[in-house]
Amino acid sequence: MFGRKKRTERSDESQYEEYSDYDAEYDEADYDDEEFDDAGYDDEPAAAAPVGDRVGPYDYEDVADRLETVADQRLDLGSVIVPVPPGGQLQVEMTPDGTPQAVHLATQHGRITVAAYAAPKSPGQWRSVAADLAETLRKDGATVSVQNGPWGRELHAVTEGADLRFIGVDGFRWMLRLVAAGPSGSADENTPLIAAARAILGETVVRRGDEPLPVREPLPVVLPQELADQLAAAHQQQLQAQQQAMAAQLAAMQGGQPYQGVTPPAGQEPRRGAEGSAMQQLGLN
Repeated sequence: MFGRKKRTERSDESQYEEYSDYDAEYDEADYDDEEFDDAGYDDEPAAAAPVGDRVGPYDYEDVADRLETVADQRLDLGSVIVPVPPGGQLQVEMTPDGTPQAVHLATQHGRITVAAYAAPKSPGQWRSVAADLAETLRKDGATVSVQNGPWGRELHAVTEGADLRFIGVDGFRWMLRLVAAGPSGSADENTPLIAAARAILGETVVRRGDEPLPVREPLPVVLPQELADQLAAAHQQQLQAQQQAMAAQLAAMQGGQPYQGVTPPAGQEPRRGAEGSAMQQLGLN
């Protein structure tokens, strides 16, 4: 889809620190390097590599002048710009204060999550993250294997609730991680879910920015305005519903009449189905 430009050198002062991701806690102190280096595995660091006709993921600065021609085929989430598969639906994971924490692409075969993180200039962060993640998954009772994929090291995990595949790519000052999750067998090699995941990863664009960030810091997720407006409306509806429920409960305890709320004037009613369409039902075909 995009050709590569010659990269110009850029500078950044990176820091190293532990971090907590929304999928799992990583503890490098528990990492056994010999255990993780499975026999016969290609130990080269994962990096952007050809996938059929694709050579991504891409750095935003390398393809910015060509993005406009394919903008309608991609979802811009600030730090990452991802293609959306036919029939894919968007699912937004929110923090308690209403801030977007993660964005998932739901397909008929399973769920795909792409996230970007700050990294040093030199590659190798994915190998360290994969080691920590494998250790955490094993402690939680999952069966984990290390496999080779188009970009190198991949993790395949079988858990009680789902099968998972983690794919990572090291870029210039960023690391990209994709998680594919689905029912039993869906994360195996040569399945439709993994084929879709690799196709998405191969055409993803990372917008790292120039701001110095601690290594492994998640790059921020910024929602498209339409989706952000729907989420804000849904969050407001939830708050109002909670307030009304609390007022009704308090009135019942005091023997008074339950709180009925205030009916908004005509034409100002909240958008029906806003929560569902924003968080789970925004179809992007």
